[in-house]
Amino acid sequence: MTSKLYIVPTPIGNLDDITLRAIKVLQQSDIILSEDTRTSGVLLKHFDIKAPLWSHHKFNEHRTVEQIAERIAMGQNISLISDAGTPGISDPGFLLIRTCIEKGIEVDCLPGATAFVPAIVNSGIPCDRFIFEGFLPQKKGRNKRIEALKNEPRTIVFYESPFRLVKLLQQLSSILSGERMASVSREISKMHEETVRGTVDELIAHFEVKGVKGELVVVVQGAKTEKDSAEN
Repeated sequence: MTSKLYIVPTPIGNLDDITLRAIKVLQQSDIILSEDTRTSGVLLKHFDIKAPLWSHHKFNEHRTVEQIAERIAMGQNISLISDAGTPGISDPGFLLIRTCIEKGIEVDCLPGATAFVPAIVNSGIPCDRFIFEGFLPQKKGRNKRIEALKNEPRTIVFYESPFRLVKLLQQLSSILSGERMASVSREISKMHEETVRGTVDELIAHFEVKGVKGELVVVVQGAKTEKDSAEN
């Protein structure tokens, strides 16, 4: 492999979802940077990948990016993985990628798993145009972020914790509309994968009773435009 930074997506559920290229790159890496070495250790052991595993997360990345870039510039091949999915998408990665680009170091991002793509395709809500909002702030700023989306015509995608799902749906109902179509997908590619569809208010009623566990992707219908209203 040419000396560079490799961004390697890892499975979001079923380990068999990893690509052959991802396995090959990880096997040939001098160092693998991982968000959580315990989680990634399970994956690497499963595929008999023996490259050294270094911790790289939001709490230490500001201190380590220069050292990592220097190692790549000196000829090492370094791969970055997250706990699940594609690094940089609601996970650490951006700072290291930007640093390498600024220093003229080649960055190669492999295609692979990310949770919002299967969630939006499986939602039944138009996916030809959409925006990805990721995680909203846990406390201050949530309503402001949602207010800014009130007239957004594209489908909207959020990541959310199971502990804040009902709160998010209630905020969407209050600010956008309880009648908008939406879906909640959880545990994508895992044993208990599930997608629940309905209006925002129907989803509130469902999850207030049932509760929810696991990683969540919430997909919400965009605002109707004047053209939509005319066609109806």
